Amino acid sequence: MRAFRETLERDPERAAIVARLAPEVLLALYAGLLRARLHDIQLKRWVRTGVISKAWLGTGEEAVTVGPVHALERGRGGDVVAPMIRNAAACCELGMPVAAMLRGYLGSDDSPSGGRDLHVGAWERGVLQPISHVGDMVPVISGIALTFHLRREPRVALTWVGDGAANTATAHEGTNFAAVRRLPAIFILQNNQVALGTPLERHHLPGQFVEWAASYGIRGGAFDGNNVLDAYAATRLAAERCRRGEGPALLVADTFRMGGHATHDEREARDTLPDELFKSWGKRDPIGLYEEYLKQRGVAPTRLADIEADVTAEVERAAEEALRSRDKMPPAESALVGVYANGRER
Repeated sequence: MRAFRETLERDPERAAIVARLAPEVLLALYAGLLRARLHDIQLKRWVRTGVISKAWLGTGEEAVTVGPVHALERGRGGDVVAPMIRNAAACCELGMPVAAMLRGYLGSDDSPSGGRDLHVGAWERGVLQPISHVGDMVPVISGIALTFHLRREPRVALTWVGDGAANTATAHEGTNFAAVRRLPAIFILQNNQVALGTPLERHHLPGQFVEWAASYGIRGGAFDGNNVLDAYAATRLAAERCRRGEGPALLVADTFRMGGHATHDEREARDTLPDELFKSWGKRDPIGLYEEYLKQRGVAPTRLADIEADVTAEVERAAEEALRSRDKMPPAESALVGVYANGRER
């Protein structure tokens, strides 16, 4: 907790943003963290009960998603985000019903992608459905930012890229393009210490990711990936600079994936990574830290308990609603709908 508070006090600009946050914003961030965690818990229950075969979870990384999304301009005509699968919380925090997100895993006809893919999004809410190949959303989000730039719209495009996917050609090309054109884009390098099943030290030479921004000639920075307020403030500042035409930003967030690449390899993750990593990062759980911070700031424990009860009920209702769609499988002919070309003669 001492480190959590010191992080918020270290940067005067960020400290000023946090100090100005209204109580309803602080509590909305708390609800967002809970919603993200409970969404993952529900998916894990479904795996254990045989409803689905596996799920990709963001347990322990919720603050990297919730903080930045809340720092943007949300709503129709606002900013746009392109999440990775572990940033699923971006969907519900931008207004997508949790039931719709869960239906994405069921592959039902009424899921956001019509049963095609569990990578869900809602363009009308500012969430671009992600590409499965991590890193590929960087050039896509740069293209969206280019549109904002050409139209002179004060809007920002944001995406996340993992410590492993940051090494892909598409991620480099997209970042470089945004840098050269000075586009209103924010790239969050989400360093969760492992790329699929390869620990950080095996795919990254000593040095700091935060140094990468200078090689592109853009503004760089870092925030504590387990501190939702630091994530919020850093993103807010970057977005303000984007709107002023100062170009893109590369923000590095250190966090940790408290599990495997997916639910099917959690045991493998425990064997691959040192137990001390799980213990040390577990003490820095983003929800527990933020809850304690709010209590120290004067928020009554009963108020937090009420929020937890409300969000728990929301996710439970969403699961029940989604399960009612379980047998609504998409018709075979729908595979030819909404694709660029299907081979049929016109």
